[in-house]
This record gives sequence, structure tokens and C-alpha cells, in this order.
Amino acid sequence: MNIMKSNFFATIGLAVTMSSAIHAQEPAEELVLDLQSAIDYAVSYNKSLQNARQEVERSRATIWESISQGLPQVDGMVDYSTYFNYELAFSFGGGGDFEFSQDQIDMALNNTLSEYPGTTPEDIYRHTAGNYFDRQLESMLPPATILMSDQSTARLQLNQLIFSGQYIVGIQTARLAKLISEQNLEFNELNVKESVINAYYLVLITEESLDILQRNLVNLEETLEQTRNLYETGMAEKTDVDQIRITVSQLENSRNALERNLELNYNMLRFQLGLEANVGLQLTDNLESLFNDMQPEASVAVPFSIENNVTYQIMKTQEEINKKLMSMEKWNYAPSLSGFYNYNAKILTTGFDMNPNHLAGLSLAVPIFSSGMRKARVDQAKIDYDMAQRNRDILEDQLMLQEKQFKYNLQSSLENLYTQSENVEVAQSVYDSYRRKFEQGMATSLELTQANGNYLDAESNYLNAIMDVMNAKLQLDKLMNTL
Repeated sequence: MNIMKSNFFATIGLAVTMSSAIHAQEPAEELVLDLQSAIDYAVSYNKSLQNARQEVERSRATIWESISQGLPQVDGMVDYSTYFNYELAFSFGGGGDFEFSQDQIDMALNNTLSEYPGTTPEDIYRHTAGNYFDRQLESMLPPATILMSDQSTARLQLNQLIFSGQYIVGIQTARLAKLISEQNLEFNELNVKESVINAYYLVLITEESLDILQRNLVNLEETLEQTRNLYETGMAEKTDVDQIRITVSQLENSRNALERNLELNYNMLRFQLGLEANVGLQLTDNLESLFNDMQPEASVAVPFSIENNVTYQIMKTQEEINKKLMSMEKWNYAPSLSGFYNYNAKILTTGFDMNPNHLAGLSLAVPIFSSGMRKARVDQAKIDYDMAQRNRDILEDQLMLQEKQFKYNLQSSLENLYTQSENVEVAQSVYDSYRRKFEQGMATSLELTQANGNYLDAESNYLNAIMDVMNAKLQLDKLMNTL
């Protein structure tokens, strides 16, 4: 017999999967939890929340990564090169002392006199022809050589960003990303709290249903025993015994199924708490006390502040991020300035070394022309920002509608609860009346079983009504961020 609403059984599939995936282990220590301590435990040990907290830590590291890009960057390098004793030759100089032969001198003199007709040898040393004569002699010199020996250098390089608009906006954007990760953590905590409360409620509802079913089963078993005694004395018919016996069997099947569902619901709660399936749980709160403490009637009149809603806060932060990204793209039009300093410590050097030990400089990057690429990126960022603003407006409208809908649901569920409470009293009274009449032979077994079925349906509807009120109150509390 189905005595729970459909959303009760919707969770069974996941719980079955969880319980079957965990191998049997030795019993662990039992945890005794009321609802608030269960919520606190889940916030501390739920595995998905642990991941969300690490996302916050990652965002903090991202901020420092963004900041460090504008701080001094120091790199050290050690280079080693070998030229395999290569000799570098220069044909415009001498390779040491060199004596020209008389034939070479005469050849250079004749070439110069022929290049400058009318010039005497005396003129060569006073005029431009002298330079030509010198070059003629130099061309006869053998090339000078430098041996390229092995080279090794230790280098220390310092880079420092001096100005960049994108760098400044990038740090601001990274800080907003950290804020949104913290808001996501709060949102995940809300979801976990909701899941824990739902699972806690579901266990209590199932236990209450099981208790009602067990008490009803005891009463019917007593009635069955009395009917059998009456049948043996000829005061009842066999059909009366069979009718009640079948009803008892159906209730036993329902009880067994409900006991299995109760264990599945406990597994669901263990999963939200971050516990293994072998950990025992004892819940100290009862359904009636929790229902009275929540005061659902008062929640209908509580005003809604949209600024407290976590989803709205995340959307506002995302809007600010899009605004910063648009500003970052605009800074692409601005120049950026950086400086550098290099120190080279020469461990091994060649005879031909033109690298200085110290080198410093500035680098100014000025955007000039990008064929419209920068403008296109600014336009895209502007569109993203406009869409983020519009999405925030849409969310605001949706949240206002949800607030009204959740309050309507709560009010309707309260009205249904009052009706189902009266229905339970009436069904209980009718069943008790038919039971007395059956014992006196004034009612049939069919009437008795029908009255019993109506009573169980009334109890089921009443528990479902309680669950509806609790769920409606839970949705409203989550919307208002008051869990």
C-alpha cells in the first residue's frame, strides 16, 4: 500500500545506488543528531562543499597570480657554448707585424698613380690618393684571425611592469572572481542545508508512517485472532477470516517495504552528511516538535529582500565582472610601459666579446593599428555587459514571482493540512466504530477493512500534508537565505 507521496519515492533510486556501491564494513560509532547539528555536520564534512571551499582557495591564488604579474620578475640563467675552436677571419686588418716586399709597394704605387693621373709620389702622402695607396697596401695584408674558444655566461635578468591599464583592471576582476567563488560556496551550502533538512524530514515522516502502520497492523491482528475464534464457534463466516487475513498480509508487505525505504532514506541522509553507509544514525528531533518550531504561518507575512538572495548576489557580481572585462578591452588602446635590467657574469669568454656586463632599458608598447580588432573586442564586451544587466533584471522578476508563488504554496498547504487533520479524526472515529460493530456482529469484514483502508489513507494524506508544509516553508527560507 502506498502511504507516501510520489516525491517520497523519487529519492529511492539514488539511495539504492549509493547503498549498493558501498561494501559491507564493520559497524561504526553511532552519531546522535538533532536537525541543527545534522546541518552543521553536513556543512563541515559534505564532500561537495569541501570542493567548493577549495575553489575559494584557488581564487585567492588567482588573485596573487594577477598581482605578481606586475611585480618584479627575476630570472637566472647559465649558458654554455662551444665553437669547436673556430677561427674568425677579418680581411681589413693585419694579423700582427708584416713587411711588404718592394714588388708589393711598387704595385700599390703604380695602381695609385694610374688611378690619379698627374700625381707624383710626393703627392700621394699629402692628398686623397694617399688613402687609396693605403687601401691598396691593406688589401695585400693577410686576414687577421680570432680564435672562438668556449663561452659560458651567468645571467641575472630583472623585469618590472611600470604601467598597464589592463593589469590594474585584471586585479580588480580577479578579486571579483574570488567574491563570486565565495558566493557560490554560500549557494552550495544552501543547497546542502536544503538537502539535509529534506532528508531529515523524510526519515521522520517515514518513521511516523511506519509507526502508524505498525499500530494499525497490531489492531488488525487482534481482530483477525478474534474473528478466527468466532469462526470456530460458528459465529463468523470463513470469508470474514479470509478478508481480514488478506488485509493483514497486505499491511505486512507495506510495513516491510516501508522499513526498506526507511533504510534508504537514512542512506540519503548519510550521503549528505558525508558519512559511510555503515555509520549508525540516531535522530533526536521528532516530527511534531520540528513542525511546531518552524511556525509556518508566520513565514507568510515575512517581507522579501531580494538583496539577501544568494542567486541574485551572484548575478550582480557577474554583472560587475562583465563591466570590468569591458574596461579591460578598452585599455587595449592605451600604451604599456615596462623596464628591464640584465647582468651578465662572464665565466668563459672568447677573444671577440661584444656583450656588456650591465644592460638596462625601457620598453614602451603603443597600439597603433589593429584593423578594427580592438574595437570589435570592445563591442563584444559591451554586448556581454548589456546581456548581464538584462539577465539580472530577468532574475529579479523571477525571484519576485517565486516569492509570491512559494507563499501561495505555503498558504495552500497549511489550509490542506487543517483539512487533512480533521479527516484523520473522522476516519479514526469511523474505523473505531466499525471495529466495535464488527466485534458485536453488526458490521461485515468488508466494511471493517474498507474503514481501515480509509483510515490509513487519511493518515497518509495527513503526513503528506505535513511534508508539503515543510517543503513549502523550506523553499521560502532558501529563497530568503534564512536556512
